[in-house]
Amino acid sequence: MMGKTQAVLQARLAIWYGEMKMKIKWNHRCVRWGLTALAVIVCSMMLYFLLFHSANIRAAFQTIIGIMMPVVFGFILAYLLSPVLNSIERWILYPLRKRLKLKERPKTRQRTRGLSILITACFIYLVIHTLIGMLVSQIVPSIESIILNFDTYMNNFTGWLNQLLANNPDLKDYVVNLVDRYSVELETFLNETVLVKSSELIRTVSLSVLGFLKGLWDLIIGFIISIYILGSKEKFAIQAKKLVYACFDSDSGNVIINNFRFAHNTFIGFISGNILDSLIVGLICFVGTTIMQTPYAALVSVIVGVTNVIPFFGPFLGAVPSAVLILVVDPMHPLNCVYFVMFILLLQQIDGNLISPKILGGSTGLSGFWVIFSITLFGGLFGILGMVIGVPIFAIIYAAIKSKVNSTLIKKNISMEM
Repeated sequence: MMGKTQAVLQARLAIWYGEMKMKIKWNHRCVRWGLTALAVIVCSMMLYFLLFHSANIRAAFQTIIGIMMPVVFGFILAYLLSPVLNSIERWILYPLRKRLKLKERPKTRQRTRGLSILITACFIYLVIHTLIGMLVSQIVPSIESIILNFDTYMNNFTGWLNQLLANNPDLKDYVVNLVDRYSVELETFLNETVLVKSSELIRTVSLSVLGFLKGLWDLIIGFIISIYILGSKEKFAIQAKKLVYACFDSDSGNVIINNFRFAHNTFIGFISGNILDSLIVGLICFVGTTIMQTPYAALVSVIVGVTNVIPFFGPFLGAVPSAVLILVVDPMHPLNCVYFVMFILLLQQIDGNLISPKILGGSTGLSGFWVIFSITLFGGLFGILGMVIGVPIFAIIYAAIKSKVNSTLIKKNISMEM
């Protein structure tokens, strides 16, 4: 009965809409002028509020973003975990289902998806647990040891400088005065700035802790939301396709969907491949530094592996502070620092010529100049995050511009090979 009433209501609405469409002549000049005037008024009001009430608009926007942050985290986590889930289904669960000769039924697909989500969640938990365990067992003690022995390291470093510059008194006096001056400035900063503003520092730290806890809570809720998104990701994809084809014609819809697939493959392929490449580089660095008995091998390997996520500049960003750390910790054996620098140069050559091409391949399609350009541009705009994601984003922009230019040249009967 309810379904029949709903069908009758939809039929009446369709008839009313058809009658209204026949009564209103949308192509009439007065109607077009009225719609244009309405659009101008609305745009003028929006411009007024944007110019004179931008603070309120910004505050409202930030409030909405804060409320929707768990959902944003959920979509981001689902997007990043989707390749892991697809790999588990493709290489483990689907072959297992064929081997068990299970029939293709909706319940079978639901159970397969649920099991794949469970395995993905366990895998992510195992990765996070391993990283935290390594952080607690290796990296945290290394940092604590550096802090506790900082005075000893600085005295040894100063003694090494004195021994190194013994044959050049002028240069020795300049370096010692430079170190003494910055030591005095650091002490003055600690006494006059940090201690005086200790209350503000405590307040800032407290707010940072509260912000961290709120972010952690949003992340937990986002992870729960990502599970629901992963469970129905095909349904979301179908709804997105319907929306595209409803708003655009078939040809434009196909172009939009193909461009989105290209952007997805470029971005997720680069990010996942870059993370895997950095993990391999970090493990190789740990093995090599352990064999060479480099001080704080675990900490140095983490620095090298994490900074390797940044293309082109990452190896230098990780090698320089690591080399300085090794030299300060053990200044009486400077060859350890030299051996470490030589090892890092060799490792980066192996990574750039063997490991990275095998994993990433030509996923971006950018030349060396455009890689440097994209890292510089997005790094200046968004910091470290921009340096990490700048290359795939710029690769997508570059491909879109290239496609548009080539299609325009084809329409003008101009050869693309110049």
